[in-house]
Amino acid sequence: QVQLVESGGGSVQSGGSLRLSCAASRYFYCMGWFRQAPGAERERVASIDRDRYTRYADSVKGRFTISRDNAKNTVALQMNALKPEDTAMYYCAASHYDCLAEVWPDYQVNYWGQGTQVTVSS
Repeated sequence: QVQLVESGGGSVQSGGSLRLSCAASRYFYCMGWFRQAPGAERERVASIDRDRYTRYADSVKGRFTISRDNAKNTVALQMNALKPEDTAMYYCAASHYDCLAEVWPDYQVNYWGQGTQVTVSS
């Protein structure tokens, strides 16, 4: 059974930093992070493929950095200069397909993590 296990969420003040980590029980071509705030649609935050090409949501460019370790099947999201609008449940995602298009639809995500809450206070 494939598992994605997330860690690293929490509460921080505006301008602070958090690092999210996700460990997969197997290798995936693409991995990434989505987030969903209350009342909002789930959106892709960042994604990274096997060759470490990346894609970011415009709202996080320059503040968040995604990375992966192919040997350990892990993906991390370093979040700096956090803003209250970054508050959401963050989900690790893994896919056998490309994840660097402008839109990474939910149906192309093969597995999801359980989610980890990030709360940024002003």
